[in-house]
Amino acid sequence: MTTITDILQTMDYGPAPEDSAIVRDWLKRHEAGFGHFIDGGFTAAGETFEVTNPASGEVIARVSQGSDADVDAAVKAARAAQPGWAALSGHDRARHLYALARHIQQHARFLAVLETLDNGKPIRESRDIDVPLVVRHFYHHAGWAEIMADEFPGAAAHGVCGQVIPWNFPLLMLAWKIAPALAAGNTVVLKPAEYTPLTALALAEIAREAGLPKGVLNIVTGDGATGAAITGHPGVSKVAFTGSTEVGRLIRRQIAGSGKALTLELGGKSPFIVFADADLDAAVEGVVDSIWFNQGQVCCAGSRILVAEAVAPRFTELLKRRMATLITGNPLEKSTDIGAIVHPVQLERITALVEQGRAKGAEIHQGTAPAGCFYPATLVTGVEPASILSTEEIFGPVVTLTPFRTPEDAVALANNSRYGLAASVWSENVNLALDVAAKVKAGVVWINAANLFDAGAAFGGTRESGFGREGARAGMAAYLAHPAPRAKRPEATPAALDATPVQGLPATAVDRTAKLYIGGKQARPDSGYSYAVAGPQGSVGLAPLGSRKDIRNAVEAAHAAKGWGAQTGHNRAQVLYYLAENLSARATEFEERLRSFGQSGSAARAEVETSIRRIFWYAAQSDKFDGAVQSTKSAHVTLAMNEPLGVMGILCPSAQPLLGFVSLVLPAIAMGNRVVAVPSQGHPLAATDLYQVLETSDLPGGVVNIVTGERDLLAKTLAEHDDVDALWYFGTAAGGTAVEAASAGNLKQTWTEDGAARDWTGPEGQGRLFLTRATQVKTIWVPYGE
Repeated sequence: MTTITDILQTMDYGPAPEDSAIVRDWLKRHEAGFGHFIDGGFTAAGETFEVTNPASGEVIARVSQGSDADVDAAVKAARAAQPGWAALSGHDRARHLYALARHIQQHARFLAVLETLDNGKPIRESRDIDVPLVVRHFYHHAGWAEIMADEFPGAAAHGVCGQVIPWNFPLLMLAWKIAPALAAGNTVVLKPAEYTPLTALALAEIAREAGLPKGVLNIVTGDGATGAAITGHPGVSKVAFTGSTEVGRLIRRQIAGSGKALTLELGGKSPFIVFADADLDAAVEGVVDSIWFNQGQVCCAGSRILVAEAVAPRFTELLKRRMATLITGNPLEKSTDIGAIVHPVQLERITALVEQGRAKGAEIHQGTAPAGCFYPATLVTGVEPASILSTEEIFGPVVTLTPFRTPEDAVALANNSRYGLAASVWSENVNLALDVAAKVKAGVVWINAANLFDAGAAFGGTRESGFGREGARAGMAAYLAHPAPRAKRPEATPAALDATPVQGLPATAVDRTAKLYIGGKQARPDSGYSYAVAGPQGSVGLAPLGSRKDIRNAVEAAHAAKGWGAQTGHNRAQVLYYLAENLSARATEFEERLRSFGQSGSAARAEVETSIRRIFWYAAQSDKFDGAVQSTKSAHVTLAMNEPLGVMGILCPSAQPLLGFVSLVLPAIAMGNRVVAVPSQGHPLAATDLYQVLETSDLPGGVVNIVTGERDLLAKTLAEHDDVDALWYFGTAAGGTAVEAASAGNLKQTWTEDGAARDWTGPEGQGRLFLTRATQVKTIWVPYGE
């Protein structure tokens, strides 16, 4: 018999199994199979597939496989309901979301147990983390619905949102997706993961119980084909996907040119950086929260520990000791730390990857795990940065440990990844921690913490971790659209370029040969060709014919100018004001150039004057487009920093060759980006005339690079370039489609628009929209108070 004295000595937990009887009774009532939830009711079960409890392997439900007809019916119901839902006042939508939050709270235990049965995660996590966060998201977004008209004037819902969520946080990801969508006035067609559809179906019942209007929320279950039918459906206006990077690329290509809004939250290989002055015991607990939470099946899990060489042996010893105490087993047991892997297929993948690392010489340290679909807590040492275990997202309870010597080494190792979702930094030196947080390429950075989430904090990644944000103001904005301009006559495909000698060039005393502008210097094109620039009376000059090699050189120059983004907004503003001053001093020369293209004198003067004013406006915004301190439930100052995207490709419209160029390049560089710009294909000389203005305005070389030539050919090169972080294309519909499809390689952010749609002379030609498009939110969690 165990005595109290024994328990105080061993500190062992006694058995504390969660009762699942009520949930199993609910499942038994549905043993004939679940249908889809469409237009406020459940359909009859059709062709079904099995859903299993990963901890035991038992079949716990049968769920319908969604067909194209099912998706059609769901989208039809959502489209029918959307105008009425959007027409409700923000207050009325807020009341519905508030009611939904209250009903979820009333069924919290039921949902937690069902989530654990379906997913395999420990009941403590389902009960104490997932479900409370679900409730928080609905309450938070009820607030956004209430104040939407005040906070987002002029914005409107997209329409029908097609959403596809993963199996690692089935209910929480559902809340992340549908709460902002409904708050904004959209309706939803959502597909839960094939492995874990049950809490989504349970929430549909709760939504019906709470009185959510018919058709506002629709849930179609099925496999990847069902998801593809939703994202590709012509009746869907906005797509939101959380899942693998590979599927994210497929979706980007699938909807290219459709005009659908898109947000992607994809894979990660997040660094967990421990400096020598860190509280090592706290950092060890941070590792537990980071990689062994949810069996490591977390996109932002700190799966790469980078530890200062001076404390690496001690940290490793402490981590092994802590790992040995973790309990892997029955997820319904309240003392369990690590539950079941979601499916045998995922278990096989984890096992195979670890064995590949072992075969390459990595040292594998593991805890214990029972037989079945379980994998023990695993620490890998002696692993190289190029090892498959350091580069591939394992999505299991496996963490690598690599020592570093200097903070610069730590940042270099942290950024040695194609992903950029999250990072965790551990140091008692606040200056060091914040400095590293700014340098790490990640959408979220936790300081002396890990895996903190809140509806009031934006979450999302960079690079191949996707784009867009969920939560906070940025997440709400992702489900809102602003009226986009439409062209009365779409931009036509520019005329073919003529690189052969032409007759009738204007006679000048000294020929002024236009060149490319790369790295702060004028450069001849690699092609060796120039093409004729037309005017009303014939050719007015020659422009260099840029090529793929010129784009490569320009991108390299832009990356070399990375110090521009580190400048303060004030310093960037001074350069831009100087740029406006120098353009103003040469206004007559630029007016003359525009007149040579056939513009009237008044139109040319107006374009130059508007360009000067526009430069002033973005100079003023350089230190005004602020971030925010987000209000989260925990004791943190949670910063939302507007960071530059990096290196941007900008393809300019044909008309208004000076103003169009200035209107796109200036917001990008004002926010700290470096650009490779392709000016108006037909009239690029207005941009090449800017070289001397740029050179005399203290703009660092490489911040603005200009390559003239065939817009769509150069756009394709920029879109396919893995070192280009974002692309703006203002041209033809076909060109925009090609850009979006080609950008899937590194999942760069794109903004495509008909080049003739926007009135560059008026309010459409400038504004906060351009600044928002030129930045991304980095969320930094800084401890504050107790």
